[in-house]
Amino acid sequence: MSKSTSTTIKYFAYVRKSSEGEERQALSIPAQKEKLREKFGDLDIEFVEDKASAFKPFNRPSFADMLERIRKGERTGIIAWHPDRLSRNEKDAGEITYMLRTNVIGDLKLVTYHFENTPEGIWMLQMALSQSQYESAKKGRDVKRGLGQKALMGVYPAQAPVGYMNDKYAEKGNKTIHPDPERFDIVRKMFDLMLTGQHSPPRILEIATKEWGLRMPKGKPLTRSNVYLMFTRSFYYGDFEYPVDSGNWHKGIHKPMITREEYERIQFLLGRKSTPRGKEHEIAYRGPLHCGGCGAMITAEEKVKHQKNGKTHRYTYYHCTRRKDPTCTQPAIEEKELEKQIARELAKIEIPADFKDWALAALKEANTQETEDRDRIYGAQRRAYEACVRKLNNLIDMRAGGEITEDEFADRKAILLGEKERLSAQLTDTDQRVENWLDIAEAGFSFAEKAAAAFANAQEQNDLTVKKDLFAALGYNLTLKDKELSISWDDLLFPMLEMAKEVRAINTRLEPVKTPANTGDMGPIYAENPVMLRR
Repeated sequence: MSKSTSTTIKYFAYVRKSSEGEERQALSIPAQKEKLREKFGDLDIEFVEDKASAFKPFNRPSFADMLERIRKGERTGIIAWHPDRLSRNEKDAGEITYMLRTNVIGDLKLVTYHFENTPEGIWMLQMALSQSQYESAKKGRDVKRGLGQKALMGVYPAQAPVGYMNDKYAEKGNKTIHPDPERFDIVRKMFDLMLTGQHSPPRILEIATKEWGLRMPKGKPLTRSNVYLMFTRSFYYGDFEYPVDSGNWHKGIHKPMITREEYERIQFLLGRKSTPRGKEHEIAYRGPLHCGGCGAMITAEEKVKHQKNGKTHRYTYYHCTRRKDPTCTQPAIEEKELEKQIARELAKIEIPADFKDWALAALKEANTQETEDRDRIYGAQRRAYEACVRKLNNLIDMRAGGEITEDEFADRKAILLGEKERLSAQLTDTDQRVENWLDIAEAGFSFAEKAAAAFANAQEQNDLTVKKDLFAALGYNLTLKDKELSISWDDLLFPMLEMAKEVRAINTRLEPVKTPANTGDMGPIYAENPVMLRR
């Protein structure tokens, strides 16, 4: 809550709800309005409503209009249920915190989050505003990494094609794909008909559905496109590409339905070129990369050069798949050159251990007040919840003793149960209010300190897994254009760029003069830097 006087401020009450995954569990718009009226009913409030995601900036017209009206001075306060109602991305978060810092927004009140309009309070608020976006992006990255790991194990990480079934009952992490006992043999007979060269795919579809009774799960009939797709899928002979169009081929552990030779013959009969075989060597960076020219995925291929002296050299080149634009002219880049650029990017965020220790100590000190506030609020809410439970128990006793009628009991019970649910929700919100931003910050500082050295070690050891993970952790929108790597930095790492630059500058200035004052505890020197304090 700001230090401004609430009675002189007119407020926008901002409510938002979208249908995206993480939003489904959020309070409905009517519920948010009810909570805001209950909490801030004595204020001059005008409700502003959005039904769009806040993950992408500039995606909410009502939000943008509200900020513009605040700039004009129509109303200068905002109230909301939780920080993630206002923003789930760093750009909108920055806009809100900048307007607070410059007093364009005179006051901000939140039901589930305690806010003070101080430099530390604004910094913590920005962390809370951006945290949901970070967690969502991280979850997406973790899911993709999990699916990629599943593919490396030989398990197709998607819906099984017709003739096979996903194992729904296996333990999570051990789910596989196995033959569908109802359809496997019928689909094999369809391949046999195709191999004779005497039937077209539409005629085979007709035979399979009308004479053999083949249906897709849930009774749906196969379509012509289903059959053509089936006859062209390498999955049926045991190999699959994941992600699609990535050039990453994997040997499946599922039972093949046909042989590679049978697949080759079917492609010939269909007038198609054979799908390239999966390569035995593994490529490190093509998964997350896209072409900066046309937007298609980047693939990689190995070139082998045999010298007259008998030595063999292998080179891996990354280039555009040209799936989106066959005329794309972006040049290929050799893996060693790409790794040099990755190393340079990691070096941009590298920080010394003493700076990491100082920064985390400062953050933990700032977190102390937040923890004390949480404990105090939690205690009061717990007492209110226990009092409500006692009222319910007394009500039951009164009904059992005949002191109140059945109708009176039902009416009072409904009121108390509603109160109990409201207090329970408050307890949950407060219990979660000690944001895990401190853990997130610690992970970010540790990554910045060690990533460059870890990458260099992984290059030396040729540890593809570590190289892949470090590269993917840098951010999103990883592109190659004109042989240059471009990165949209992860929200957690982006502030590290400026801080690491300042740390290098400080240490460079002190380098010529080695005294106990600047070779020992650097904390006081870091603390004098305005960039460090702001970040």
